[in-house]
Amino acid sequence: MDIFHQLGELFLNAVPTVVIVLLFYVFMRWAFFTPILKAMAERRAHIEGARAEAAAVEATARQELDAYNEAMRRARGEIYLEQEAARQAILEERAQLLNAMRHRSQEEVGNAKEKMAAELALARTELERQTQILAIDIARRILPKPAPLRDGAGQ
Repeated sequence: MDIFHQLGELFLNAVPTVVIVLLFYVFMRWAFFTPILKAMAERRAHIEGARAEAAAVEATARQELDAYNEAMRRARGEIYLEQEAARQAILEERAQLLNAMRHRSQEEVGNAKEKMAAELALARTELERQTQILAIDIARRILPKPAPLRDGAGQ
């Protein structure tokens, strides 16, 4: 029994320490852990709110980026259409200019041919006229002069 008696005294001597530890625990919980847990909960709420807000901002930015890219794609398409229309207009203008130049050059060639034909005809008539004169001149120089004809002698 002596052991039980010693154990009883040990428990009696330990009661004030247990009470002090319990009071210290309650005090620490009230003065230290509760504010820290409350601050951590608030911080967690702020972090979650910031994450949610960041996700919302990111989603909005993604939507705006998609809208911007779509607008850029449409603008590029319009610009390409305008460039193609301008290119077609330039090609048509160039084709018209080429046709006009071709027509003008054909007219000039036709006029030059007519002028050459007229000059050729003029040169031929002059050559024919000169040919007769030259033939008579050559014939006079080569052939002896005919004797004068006597009246009635040749009959």
